[in-house]
Amino acid sequence: MQFSDRRAVTRWIIIATSFVIVSLILWNTYAFFQIFKEEERVKMQQWALAQKTLANADTDADIALPFEIIQNAHIPIIVTQQGKIVNYINIDPSLEKDPKQMQAMLENLKSQNDPIKMEYVPGKFQYLYYGDSDLLNKLKYYPAALLLIIFLFAAVVYNFYRSTKMATQNKLWAGMAKETAHQIGTPLSSLIGWLEYLKAEGTVAESTLEEIEKDIVRLQVITDRFSKVGSEPVLETRDLVAETRASFDYLQARFSNQVHFTFTAPEEPLWVAINPALHSWTIENLMKNAIDAMRGKGALTVAIESDGTHYKINITDNGKGIPKNQFRKVFEPGFTTKKRGWGLGLSLTKRIVEDYHKGKIRVLHSEIGKGTTMQMVYGVALKD
Repeated sequence: MQFSDRRAVTRWIIIATSFVIVSLILWNTYAFFQIFKEEERVKMQQWALAQKTLANADTDADIALPFEIIQNAHIPIIVTQQGKIVNYINIDPSLEKDPKQMQAMLENLKSQNDPIKMEYVPGKFQYLYYGDSDLLNKLKYYPAALLLIIFLFAAVVYNFYRSTKMATQNKLWAGMAKETAHQIGTPLSSLIGWLEYLKAEGTVAESTLEEIEKDIVRLQVITDRFSKVGSEPVLETRDLVAETRASFDYLQARFSNQVHFTFTAPEEPLWVAINPALHSWTIENLMKNAIDAMRGKGALTVAIESDGTHYKINITDNGKGIPKNQFRKVFEPGFTTKKRGWGLGLSLTKRIVEDYHKGKIRVLHSEIGKGTTMQMVYGVALKD
């Protein structure tokens, strides 16, 4: 607990430090922007003074410096007098032919900076409007680019953290599953021994012994399933129809007659690379979920079909249905609509189908109050 708390504190310290650093960078960028903007205004004031000097200069006056200042201006400038444009520099020449566009350009410059008032002769004034330089315009986008980079970096860190957390959780569940299989193994071996003893004694009815043996075999299957969680299972080329039918028959025999079971499939074998124990687990999970959705009463159909390149297993019920916005959520670990349950069934089923068997599983169709169809899709395997 203390270790977890320290990790949480460390994480928040890193987040707070990152926030402070980003804030300092943005503030520093804003400060630079204001400095550059003020420097450009000083340059424009010098340009206005140079313009006034040239306008009032005598024929023998030295105008080299004012002329140099005017020539070196690289900022868009428009000079107005009594509301009319009287001069401009660094403006697109194509605007000269269109007074409306020139006026629009003037309004644009007015929105960027306050004008500089020039008294070129006593009592008469002109107004200098100027825009931001290319450097200043580029600097405007720097904070946005910086924030975008930080956002992308944060997204990468978040995904890495989330993936690491999920990997840790997967290892935990896999470890628990293997430990469960190990714990079941000891009493299971004892039960097998007792079964053989009862057979030898002959004091128990044969039919009773057969049912006990079926349940022991069932426990062996469950143990085998749990032992495979977290490790790469061995895939075998099996008949999908026969394997699915076996799981279907097993559950059908163990539920009441209030559930009407239907199984449809092609008559010929459909060969697919699967792990039989894990495949039966997925079928049973989906069928049990369907029966739960119908509250133990309704119609359940398992249908297998082939389109030549893929095999599809559709499991349909007429239960309560799933809202469309939950089609993806139902496969997330921990998601459940039941009062009891950990929300691991469909998550585990998805992992078996997609990670182990390289297939696909989805909610094919669902309507509230009418039922749901879950679909698994497998690739065709060639029989040796």
